[in-house]
Amino acid sequence: MLGAEIQVTKSETSASHLQRLFWLLRVMMGLFIGAVVLTMQFTRDWESGWVTANTSYKSFSSAVVKADIGLHIGLAGVNVTLLGNPVNQVNETIDYNEHFAWSFDADYDHSYSEGLEKGLPSPILYVAEKFTTESPCNMHRQYRISGRYASITLWMALCTWLISILLFSMPILLYGGYMLLLTAALMLFSLLFFITARNTPKCPIQFGRASLKTDYGGSFWLTLATGLLCLLLGLGVIILNSVRPQKLKLVFNLDEGKGEKAEGWDKPHLPDESSSSDQDVLMVPLNELCEVTTTQL
Repeated sequence: MLGAEIQVTKSETSASHLQRLFWLLRVMMGLFIGAVVLTMQFTRDWESGWVTANTSYKSFSSAVVKADIGLHIGLAGVNVTLLGNPVNQVNETIDYNEHFAWSFDADYDHSYSEGLEKGLPSPILYVAEKFTTESPCNMHRQYRISGRYASITLWMALCTWLISILLFSMPILLYGGYMLLLTAALMLFSLLFFITARNTPKCPIQFGRASLKTDYGGSFWLTLATGLLCLLLGLGVIILNSVRPQKLKLVFNLDEGKGEKAEGWDKPHLPDESSSSDQDVLMVPLNELCEVTTTQL
């Protein structure tokens, strides 16, 4: 008897540790997905590129510097960086990082005009000029429209992620899985919107013989990975709910009572046999009831 009690205690302890592990994984996974969906709205490296070139430093100056020139495109604007190689040249510290926004409440051309007034280095103004509305490259319109649609779908993905968290906590696991699939679909659609601008023809950005070319950045790949993760998690919840519901309850730390209550959302409610039998017993003809009453009197 003592050995059996010790074995039961060990099994309960291991089950408790397993439940804590699943709870920790769910919390970390949910926070990770929400943080990615939210922060991707404001990151500036959906597309980025670097080039090292010898270029003129400022307008009306013959000074030539060797520098690393970077272009980073986000959903709400572009960042142009200029880093001297070495940093200290022509008696100045060459380290610039300028942002030019095209979001709903921002005027890109006005930001570019302010850069001209401040006397920013020529490489920064040359790259920023490619994205102005008056540029023949037409890249401003392409990236602005695709960025807006991608931003809208990401906000929708954040809403569906919050709904999935709410459904999992109720717990309504099957519909929570459906919401995760919808979150994944919206994140992947945001990537498709951005790809439409990426694949359109662009004006070359030349610095002498060197050419500044861009490729998908870290935010793009992180959004893709998170979207695929939501897709796998949603499919896993739906498949486990239909094939191994007990395993799914173990992952979400549900006891039998809560599990049956959650499953009730997916089943039609029909009257019990006992209730129908009670109704049959109560359905007694009125004349028989009168006869029984008369006999007792």
